[in-house]
Amino acid sequence: MRLVIARCTVDYVGRLTAHLPEATRLLIHKADGSLLVHSDGGSYKPLNWMSPPALLSVVELTEEQQLAGVIECWEVVHRKTGDKLRVNIFEWISDERYELGTDPGLTKDGVEAHLQELLAAQIDRLGDGHTLVRREHMTAIGPVDILARDPEGKAVAVEIKRRGEIDGVEQLTRYLELMNRDPLLYPVTGVFAAQEIKPQARTLAEDRGIRCVVLDYQDMRGDESGELRLF
Repeated sequence: MRLVIARCTVDYVGRLTAHLPEATRLLIHKADGSLLVHSDGGSYKPLNWMSPPALLSVVELTEEQQLAGVIECWEVVHRKTGDKLRVNIFEWISDERYELGTDPGLTKDGVEAHLQELLAAQIDRLGDGHTLVRREHMTAIGPVDILARDPEGKAVAVEIKRRGEIDGVEQLTRYLELMNRDPLLYPVTGVFAAQEIKPQARTLAEDRGIRCVVLDYQDMRGDESGELRLF
């Protein structure tokens, strides 16, 4: 992983366009090719990013860039979509590289992990006609619990919590922002599923177009309990 603090501008060119004016920022380049651009605010959410698979290259400066004071230009290209993230660097402040090794991944709460397993097996609880694509669909910032398809074949990202709070909605929002950049998945809708969903979390989710589903854990695991269930 390469961590760079530099004074720079950032431009995203692709299905969407965005510009960040000159400022001092943290650039995180990961081994998977992704690049995250952070400021000293906004908590965990990057200002802009390029998700993997991507390739970073240092491109030759134009005369216009040189006259503007640019000392290095990065171009990060998404291998599938061709979208580009261009970083013009005006001043190096820090440049460090670290070898983090293989990460064992997130260990989920036991109930959350079981809910994921149960919902994957009972995907119709999202609605008739839904089908499972996979569990733990990987994004550049972590795995979304379930990727499914609705009756029309459109992608659905499902985040599962034991207790649904605002943090969980924010997490799913970040996944959706990334997944909707992938033309093979776009458009992706979200489902926030939990045993209990706090009113504030439900309000935020619905405001962002995310559907909320309350899961009855005991009912979902009824067959495992050995009980005979007629309904």
